[in-house]
Amino acid sequence: MSNRLPLSVFIIAKNEADRIGRSIQSVIGWADEVIVIDSGSTDGTPETAKALGAKVIHNSWPGYGPQKRFGEDQCRNDWLLNIDADEEVTPELAGEIRQLIETGRHKAAGGWRIMIRDIYAHECTPAPWAYGYHQIRLYDRRQGRFSDSTVHDTVRPNEGTQLNNLSGIIAHRSIRSLEFQVGKYNRYSDMQVADMQMRSRKLPRWRLLTEFPGAFLKAYLVRRYWRYGWWGLILSVNYGHARFLRVAKAYEAELRKAAKP
Repeated sequence: MSNRLPLSVFIIAKNEADRIGRSIQSVIGWADEVIVIDSGSTDGTPETAKALGAKVIHNSWPGYGPQKRFGEDQCRNDWLLNIDADEEVTPELAGEIRQLIETGRHKAAGGWRIMIRDIYAHECTPAPWAYGYHQIRLYDRRQGRFSDSTVHDTVRPNEGTQLNNLSGIIAHRSIRSLEFQVGKYNRYSDMQVADMQMRSRKLPRWRLLTEFPGAFLKAYLVRRYWRYGWWGLILSVNYGHARFLRVAKAYEAELRKAAKP
C-alpha cells in the first residue's frame, strides 16, 4: 500500500540542474507524482530530474503564467502543489500537508496560502526575520488556476473560493550569486516593460527620482535586510537598482517610440 498522497507537484524549470535536486527531493517521497516542465535546458536539468524520480515534459517557453497553466494540465490529480526549481518544501510543511490531506481537512478550502521565505547560499535554513510573502501554492485546480499573464505567476481563485493559510514554509533559494541576481533583475525588467506596453501603462517620469531611494529603504527597513549586516546592504542596493531599472527602461522605450518617424 502506497503512502503517497493524492497530490500532484509540478515545477517549471530551465537550466536548474544545480538547484532542482533540493526541490524534487523535498516532495518526491510523499507526493503521488512530481512533474517538471522543462523549457529547453542545456545543462542536464531533465536528466537530473528524471534520475530523482520526476516525470519530465518539454514545453517551449510561453511566459510564466501560461507555462504554469500548462503544468496544471499535465497533472493527474485535481489537488496540486506548485513549487519553483529554486524552492524546497521544509520538513515541517511536508508534515503539515500530509496531516491535512490524510484527515481530509484540506477540503475545507479550495486554496491554501504558504509563506515563502528567502534563504541564501551561506545559510542552511531561512533566518527568522527573512523576507517572505504568502502565495496560494496548494490548491484544487477546479477552484482556481494560475493566471495567464506572461509576467505574473499567481493562482487566481474562482469567485467565492475559500482560502486558508498553512503554518509551514517554503524555502526560496532565489540567488545563486550576485552576478546571477543582477542578470535576473535585468531580464525581468525587460519583461515588465513589455507587459506595461501591452497594457498601454505608463509610469510618471518623476519616479526616476524616487524609485531607487524608495525601494532601497523598503528593502533595508521594511524587509529588514539590515539584520543581515553588510549582506543586507548589498541586497538592498540591488533591489533598489532593479526597481529603478524598470522605470528607466520604460522611459527609454518612450523615447524610442517618440523618435520613430
